[in-house]
Amino acid sequence: MQYRPSAAELLADIAALLDDEVIDAVDGPLQHRVRVAANLAHILARELSLASANAERERATIGVLLDLDDDDPTPLSERRARLAEVLRAGPLPGHHDAEVWSALVQITRDDLAISKPGHDRWTGDR
Repeated sequence: MQYRPSAAELLADIAALLDDEVIDAVDGPLQHRVRVAANLAHILARELSLASANAERERATIGVLLDLDDDDPTPLSERRARLAEVLRAGPLPGHHDAEVWSALVQITRDDLAISKPGHDRWTGDR
Protein backbone atom coordinates (compact mmCIF):
# COMPACT_ATOMS: atom_id res chain seq x y z
CA MET A 1 0.00 0.00 0.00
CA GLN A 2 1.30 3.43 -0.95
CA TYR A 3 0.74 6.08 1.68
CA ARG A 4 0.05 9.67 0.77
CA PRO A 5 1.55 11.68 -0.59
CA SER A 6 2.17 9.44 -3.57
CA ALA A 7 5.29 9.75 -5.71
CA ALA A 8 3.23 11.59 -8.34
CA GLU A 9 1.94 14.03 -5.73
CA LEU A 10 5.46 14.64 -4.39
CA LEU A 11 6.77 15.33 -7.89
CA ALA A 12 3.87 17.69 -8.57
CA ASP A 13 4.67 19.54 -5.33
CA ILE A 14 8.35 19.79 -6.26
CA ALA A 15 7.42 21.11 -9.69
CA ALA A 16 5.06 23.67 -8.16
CA LEU A 17 7.76 24.84 -5.74
CA LEU A 18 10.21 25.28 -8.60
CA ASP A 19 7.61 27.04 -10.77
CA ASP A 20 6.08 29.27 -8.10
CA GLU A 21 8.97 30.16 -5.81
CA VAL A 22 12.42 29.17 -7.02
CA ILE A 23 12.18 30.38 -10.63
CA ASP A 24 11.74 34.02 -9.54
CA ALA A 25 14.57 33.79 -6.99
CA VAL A 26 17.19 32.96 -9.61
CA ASP A 27 18.20 34.42 -12.96
CA GLY A 28 20.29 33.75 -16.02
CA PRO A 29 21.23 30.21 -16.93
CA LEU A 30 20.13 28.89 -13.53
CA GLN A 31 16.59 30.14 -14.16
CA HIS A 32 16.47 28.11 -17.36
CA ARG A 33 17.74 25.01 -15.53
CA VAL A 34 15.11 25.44 -12.82
CA ARG A 35 12.40 25.78 -15.50
CA VAL A 36 13.63 22.56 -17.16
CA ALA A 37 13.72 20.76 -13.79
CA ALA A 38 10.15 21.86 -13.03
CA ASN A 39 8.99 20.65 -16.44
CA LEU A 40 10.69 17.28 -15.93
CA ALA A 41 9.07 16.91 -12.51
CA HIS A 42 5.65 17.64 -14.07
CA ILE A 43 6.27 15.04 -16.80
CA LEU A 44 7.37 12.42 -14.27
CA ALA A 45 4.32 13.09 -12.09
CA ARG A 46 2.01 12.60 -15.08
CA GLU A 47 3.91 9.50 -16.14
CA LEU A 48 3.50 7.92 -12.71
CA SER A 49 -0.22 8.68 -12.82
CA LEU A 50 -1.00 7.79 -16.44
CA ALA A 51 1.64 5.49 -17.94
CA SER A 52 0.35 2.16 -16.66
CA ALA A 53 -3.19 2.61 -17.96
CA ASN A 54 -1.89 4.13 -21.21
CA ALA A 55 0.43 1.17 -21.80
CA GLU A 56 -2.32 -1.36 -21.14
CA ARG A 57 -4.67 0.46 -23.51
CA GLU A 58 -1.94 0.61 -26.18
CA ARG A 59 -1.11 -3.07 -25.71
CA ALA A 60 -4.77 -4.00 -26.20
CA THR A 61 -5.23 -1.63 -29.16
CA ILE A 62 -2.20 -3.00 -30.98
CA GLY A 63 -3.37 -6.51 -30.17
CA VAL A 64 -6.65 -5.80 -31.96
CA LEU A 65 -4.84 -4.33 -34.97
CA LEU A 66 -2.52 -7.33 -35.18
CA ASP A 67 -5.37 -9.79 -34.52
CA LEU A 68 -3.69 -11.19 -31.40
CA ASP A 69 -5.59 -13.17 -28.78
CA ASP A 70 -6.37 -11.31 -25.55
CA ASP A 71 -4.10 -13.66 -23.62
CA ASP A 72 -1.17 -13.35 -26.06
CA PRO A 73 1.89 -12.61 -23.88
CA THR A 74 3.76 -10.54 -26.50
CA PRO A 75 5.25 -7.51 -24.69
CA LEU A 76 4.26 -4.00 -25.73
CA SER A 77 7.69 -3.22 -27.19
CA GLU A 78 7.45 -6.20 -29.53
CA ARG A 79 3.86 -5.34 -30.45
CA ARG A 80 4.96 -1.81 -31.36
CA ALA A 81 7.81 -3.12 -33.51
CA ARG A 82 5.56 -5.64 -35.27
CA LEU A 83 2.85 -3.02 -35.95
CA ALA A 84 5.44 -0.61 -37.37
CA GLU A 85 6.79 -3.36 -39.61
CA VAL A 86 3.33 -4.29 -40.87
CA LEU A 87 2.35 -0.65 -41.47
CA ARG A 88 5.55 0.02 -43.42
CA ALA A 89 4.53 -2.79 -45.77
CA GLY A 90 1.23 -1.10 -46.63
CA PRO A 91 -2.38 -1.09 -45.45
CA LEU A 92 -3.12 -3.25 -42.44
CA PRO A 93 -4.86 -6.42 -43.63
CA GLY A 94 -8.40 -6.81 -42.33
CA HIS A 95 -8.67 -3.26 -40.99
CA HIS A 96 -9.95 -0.04 -42.55
CA ASP A 97 -7.55 2.89 -42.73
CA ALA A 98 -9.91 4.96 -40.54
CA GLU A 99 -9.78 2.32 -37.79
CA VAL A 100 -5.98 2.21 -37.89
CA TRP A 101 -5.74 6.01 -37.95
CA SER A 102 -8.10 6.29 -34.97
CA ALA A 103 -6.04 3.77 -32.99
CA LEU A 104 -2.77 5.54 -33.77
CA VAL A 105 -4.26 8.92 -32.83
CA GLN A 106 -5.45 7.53 -29.47
CA ILE A 107 -2.02 6.05 -28.73
CA THR A 108 -0.42 9.41 -29.59
CA ARG A 109 -2.93 11.30 -27.44
CA ASP A 110 -2.09 9.07 -24.48
CA ASP A 111 1.62 9.81 -24.98
CA LEU A 112 0.97 13.54 -25.32
CA ALA A 113 -1.15 13.59 -22.14
CA ILE A 114 2.09 12.77 -20.34
CA SER A 115 4.69 14.70 -22.30
CA LYS A 116 2.76 17.71 -23.63
CA PRO A 117 -0.68 18.15 -22.02
CA GLY A 118 -3.10 20.19 -24.07
CA HIS A 119 -1.76 18.81 -27.34
CA ASP A 120 -3.61 15.56 -26.59
CA ARG A 121 -6.95 17.29 -27.32
CA TRP A 122 -6.26 17.69 -31.05
CA THR A 123 -9.30 16.69 -33.08
CA GLY A 124 -8.26 17.59 -36.62
CA ASP A 125 -7.90 15.35 -39.61
CA ARG A 126 -4.73 13.82 -40.88
